Amino acid sequence: MRIRTYNAISPLGLDRLPDTYEVGADVEDPEGVLVRSANLHDVTLPPSVLAVARAGAGTNNIPVGELSARGVVVFNTPGANANAVKELVIAGMLLAARNLVPAATFAAALTGTDAEISEATEKGKKAFVGFELPGRTLGVVGLGAIGVQVANAAKALGMRVLGFDPQISISHAWQLSSDVQRAASLEEVFSGADIVTLHVPLIEATKALVNAERLSLLRPGAVLLNFSRAGIVDEAAVLAAIDDGTLSSYVCDFPSAVLIGKDKVVALPHLGASTGEAEDNCAVMAAEQLAAYLDDGEIRNSVNFPEASLRRVPGTTRLAIANSNVPNMVGQISTLLAGADLNIADLLNKSRGELAYTLIDVDGELSDDIMGKISGIPGVLRARRL
Repeated sequence: MRIRTYNAISPLGLDRLPDTYEVGADVEDPEGVLVRSANLHDVTLPPSVLAVARAGAGTNNIPVGELSARGVVVFNTPGANANAVKELVIAGMLLAARNLVPAATFAAALTGTDAEISEATEKGKKAFVGFELPGRTLGVVGLGAIGVQVANAAKALGMRVLGFDPQISISHAWQLSSDVQRAASLEEVFSGADIVTLHVPLIEATKALVNAERLSLLRPGAVLLNFSRAGIVDEAAVLAAIDDGTLSSYVCDFPSAVLIGKDKVVALPHLGASTGEAEDNCAVMAAEQLAAYLDDGEIRNSVNFPEASLRRVPGTTRLAIANSNVPNMVGQISTLLAGADLNIADLLNKSRGELAYTLIDVDGELSDDIMGKISGIPGVLRARRL
């Protein structure tokens, strides 16, 4: 297999790829792509590409819809950078609670002798009086891998936690502290929290999720944290909420022309996953998922196709098919296999929205002729012989 990298990928991740793979930034006609932040919307990926794996959670830099129509599976690495983001969120809460950024700016501007600096320090520190976290209420919007860790860490700090996620997975629900209170709506979170932190993806439904109407529900002097995506927040509404005293601080990971230099705004340079550990974890996870798909047709953590894992039957040939989710697809494939005297040893079929995926282990070899017939079925996007 040939793998093209569009960013520097951690060697720990690249080491998880089989030695037989050709890997590099100049690989031509790749079957797989490994990417971090490179914008693939500006790249023409060749027809040879079977899968794209992003070493990170968000996939805004990948043309997922276009690739889905080609039967290309897109992977991400949810949870691999969760601890790094969680720690930054906790740091953001402390930055806001103790007014650390303006305090540090004040201290850096002090001049004079030690005695003069000491006197100025004692006079000036009153302007940076903050508050402590225990007893405060943290509202967590989105209880995925990161949101769950943030909620649990906040409980450990003595905070009351109010969580909202109507689509929380069973695995994340098991990981969530039983002391976290469930909110029935976003409005309940905003009206009941001293601090709100956002942990949802940027999709059409979450654009400007935090707007003037929801900000108006906050208690005076609240704090807003955004370490998800910039577009989730209406920045103009945030600045207005700061001006009227609704927000005492906005801490985010996304500098913009609107925010830079504004009082009570701390905009960090997208540091969420910027730790060596997170980069290693994401690279390892992305590489393992990519290799599992290319070699065995298995899908884990895809953003467009369903999860698919089927233990291979010894002595069989595997057929992996990405297709549109239409009726009688499996029936048509089975009929063609039967017509070629090929017995199905095992089969898995999963669907996800408009897309579906099928794994079939057959006794015997799959000829070019049968592969051509299967690929020709209306709705089949990609058929592979493994």
